[in-house]
Amino acid sequence: MAPLGVALIGGGIFAKQEHMPAIMKCDSLALKAIYSRSLKSAQDTAALYTKSDAAPELYSADSANDYASLLLRKDVYAVIIALPIVSQPEFIKAALAAGKHVLAEKPLAPDVKAGRELIDYYRSVSQENQVTLSIAENFRFVPSFVYAAEEARKLGKVTHFSVKSFHLMRQDTKWYGTEWRRKPEYQGGFLLDGGVHQAAATRLLLGSDSKPQVVRAVTSQVQAHLPPIDTVSAIIQTASGGSGTFQLSCGSELSAFDWDLSLEGGSVTVHGETVTVKRVDGEASVREFERTSGVSAEVAAWAAGLVSGTPDGLQAPEQALADLEFLEKMFVSGEQDGAVQKYELQL
Repeated sequence: MAPLGVALIGGGIFAKQEHMPAIMKCDSLALKAIYSRSLKSAQDTAALYTKSDAAPELYSADSANDYASLLLRKDVYAVIIALPIVSQPEFIKAALAAGKHVLAEKPLAPDVKAGRELIDYYRSVSQENQVTLSIAENFRFVPSFVYAAEEARKLGKVTHFSVKSFHLMRQDTKWYGTEWRRKPEYQGGFLLDGGVHQAAATRLLLGSDSKPQVVRAVTSQVQAHLPPIDTVSAIIQTASGGSGTFQLSCGSELSAFDWDLSLEGGSVTVHGETVTVKRVDGEASVREFERTSGVSAEVAAWAAGLVSGTPDGLQAPEQALADLEFLEKMFVSGEQDGAVQKYELQL
């Protein structure tokens, strides 16, 4: 089977750093076009393409070859969209309406309401043209989390858990240098943009039997350059009766990337790239994983779904909506001085 023609929509940091290499690694995809806000950005992104086949054609908002023109191409079967959070929904809708399959970067939308509207639109359009919408959450494809989740399932329901993810988003980083991230027009700021990864990993490890049910949280802005908030500390009760804490900050001098789960049959911990599994019978194992973003595996899984006609369930938009709700309920609780919030969309 000939490779499927795809277009990369976006020429930002993540598109260049992660999506371009992932597309080139995937033999079942052929990059036909690149779109970015500026032609220069599209050119800079295209310069990274090193495969021997034809160079991708360039499209941009500041040239005659615009996004609408790209979507008319018959040789573009699907698109990968990596744009600012507030911009993505309209680009996703346009691609779906044009009959293109979509893999869109997380989060699904700026808020749950917009996310629901987008999914409703997708379901309506897909009934007519059979297009698919997948959301790119790479943490669901990081080997350490995949392995930890598999081991956790063997040990029964979660009784207690602790999540700690702390770092400081400094003003001299490339991520902070992005205008739309530095001056967010969406809830949570960096806690939403980056925090959906931690949300996805936590939900993956908890599993459906121990899905989040109720949350109470406090939020704060510690660093003046990280509006509107940069820290959230939450207490969560699960559907199975377990409980745990979720602490996330991009404004802390502390450094942590830790998940600790106590289960009926033992415990599972993810500390950085190290996963430790202990069983109540005393058996224990430790596995070290190579650090990876998971994006190449994520793109490969999406491509496999396009070829087979069955999208990967880990990339379902409903999963991304649950990630978004996971954080949004915490933000709302923080705004309401820790008032209890009930989850409605967890899977």
